[in-house]
Parts: sequence; C-alpha cells; structure tokens
Amino acid sequence: MIFDVMKKIKIFAKKNKVLNQILVPVYYWFMNFGIFNIFTYWEKRYKHGNSGSGSFGKLAIFKAEVINNFVEEKKIHSVLEFGCGDGNQLDLFNIKKYIGLDISNKSIELCIKKFNQDNKKSFFLYHPSCFIDNHDIFKSDAALSLDVIYHLVNDEVFSRYMNDLFLCANKYVIIYSSNTTSQEKYQLKHVLHRKFTDWIETYAPDWKLIKIIHNKYPLKTYNFEDESWSDFYIYEISGTHS
Repeated sequence: MIFDVMKKIKIFAKKNKVLNQILVPVYYWFMNFGIFNIFTYWEKRYKHGNSGSGSFGKLAIFKAEVINNFVEEKKIHSVLEFGCGDGNQLDLFNIKKYIGLDISNKSIELCIKKFNQDNKKSFFLYHPSCFIDNHDIFKSDAALSLDVIYHLVNDEVFSRYMNDLFLCANKYVIIYSSNTTSQEKYQLKHVLHRKFTDWIETYAPDWKLIKIIHNKYPLKTYNFEDESWSDFYIYEISGTHS
C-alpha cells in the first residue's frame, strides 16, 4: 500500500538530517493531498489498518492503568466510550458495563467480532448529526474519550461530539487528548489540536476539572510508537459525591 511506503520513507528520512529536510515536507504534502472527509478517512483507516500506536504497547498499558484505577476507586459501573476504535485498547479495561460508539462501520464490525462472546459489551455506530438521546438510553456513570478530540478537524463535528460526550455522562467524563491551539509545522490533515478545556468552561460549566494526569511517556522525540502528546483530564459534575 502506497501509504505504508510513504510512512517507511518518513521514518527512514528522520535518521538523516539532510533527507529529513527534503523528504518530510514531501511526505506531508502527499498525505494531505486532496479533499479530506473525516468519515471516509476513518472507514478506510479501519479497513486497512488499526486505531494507531496509542492503542498498543506501553501507551495502551498506561491508559488502561489510569482508567482501571479510576473506575475501581470511584466504583464506576457503566462506561460509554465515544470512539472505541478497533477494540485493542478495550481489551485492557476492567469495566462491568461498556458501550462503545464509533463513526466507522468497519470499527464497529471489528469490535462486534472481537467481543462477540462478551455480554458486558455493546457497540453502536455513531454519527454526530444523527444522534440524540432524549430518553437517556446511553446514559452511563462515565463517558470516555481517548485520542479522539484532536482528530475532530470539522468544527461542527467537534461541537456535537463534545455536547454528546457530556450529556451522556452521569458523574464523570474522562478525556485523553492534547489540549492546545498550537499546531505542528508539519501536520497530517486528520489532526487539529484544540484547547477543549475552553469549550467545557463555556458550554459545560457544571462540570469541574478534578484531576489532570500527565502522560507517562510525553512526546519528546516525535516517536509516536512510544510517546504521545495526550494527557488525562478528568471531569466531575457539580453535586457528585465521590
């Protein structure tokens, strides 16, 4: 696949400063060529790839440790995840009742197949413009968003997603993401960093930030296999007694 070839070229070029200056801009130009559609992108992504390096290895283990510890500490019974991906990260969670939503058909198919013997887990296709839960069908103790927000490059999709994320949570919202308006010099078109805490202060003022857990493996060398620009931000609704 040509995208895999381009990725290998980028990795090779990083080892040589001269090649890096020449080929890296070419790589990003190629990868960002054409009109971007968030739904088409992720459908293709899950047909030919996976959720990405953040859902594997030590980054996945770090995320699971934080979430499992918090779920146990707060005695959380049900969790709704907006952006369940291919289910690899979910494999590491200890959650009594789990609902996974994703915008990709293929993602949901993969999760249903992977966990078809696990009656503690349910999966549904999610489209922000076709989702309204007036009867609290999806209401859960905690809502979860892992490595999703900086992929919401469309402003309307971002706003709807954030609104749904907080409306579906009874007690807690757990977000794992970058939180900045600064963009990288070279950045793929499916990435747009957002200071989501500003949105929460404006549109979800009843929710209070109770904990920030910084990444155990922060991004220093741009080795996305083992490092991440995401940290944990945990919110609690006013009036909740822990």
